Parts: sequence; C-alpha cells; structure tokens
Amino acid sequence: MILDKNLTLSENQAVTATALSENVIKLPDAGTVYGESGALDRNLGPGTAIPVLIQVVEDFATLTSLTITLETSDNADMSSSTVMASSVAIAAADLVAGYRPSFTRTFPDGVLKDYVAVRYTVGGSNATAGKMTVAIGTEVNT
Repeated sequence: MILDKNLTLSENQAVTATALSENVIKLPDAGTVYGESGALDRNLGPGTAIPVLIQVVEDFATLTSLTITLETSDNADMSSSTVMASSVAIAAADLVAGYRPSFTRTFPDGVLKDYVAVRYTVGGSNATAGKMTVAIGTEVNT
C-alpha cells in the first residue's frame, strides 16, 4: 500500500464528536483546451474504483455508532457539500483498532467539485476515545 501525505484526509485523528477530517483536499483545476472557450469537466475516471483507506487506529468508547461519508464541495469549509459515498452506521462494538469498514470507492461522474473531505457522524453520545486514519491511495491492501 502506497499513501501520499497530500492525499491523507485524517491521520490518527481523534473523533470524539461529529466533525470533518482534519485535512481537506483541493483538487486541481480542470483547465481549458487550447483554442476552446470552456473548461474541461473534472473527470477522475468515471466508474473507476479509487482506493480509499479507512481504518480505525484506536478503539472507540461511549458512542453508539459512527457513519463515515466522503464528500465534495465548492468551498474549503465543506459548507455546501455533496455526499459521494457513505458507510453504514458502524456499531461501537466494531470500532476497534485495525477495523476497516466497507466503503464504496468510486468518484461518481459529474459530481466532483473543488474540494474533497471525510465527515464523521457520531451516533448516540460523543466518544471519549477513538481515532481514524483515512487516505486516498494507489492501492489498499485488504
């Protein structure tokens, strides 16, 4: 597995309440073909799986569940985000170090905006412990 620091959304990030990943990725501008007036559509390979590592790196405590969404937005603060992929509500009993939730790993065609981030949504009471690492990679070992 090869990971790029620039494509790491969370690295050992404590997730104690609903929050965004500590890093937000700014995607490069699509650009304009010479001689054309309009910019190209941003396209990362429609339908092509893009590996996303999602792993619990510290056991969670006191929450009921955690839902993880991969989101895109026109704003770096992710205030007008669109969900591209979502996990199910992961039960607290499964949120132990080493756990990797099942996750859809394609960037839908025509949805991708300027910024990408992960949102952690805590179910029940806030967690008193628990850390996540999330990164886009070249390949994710199973």
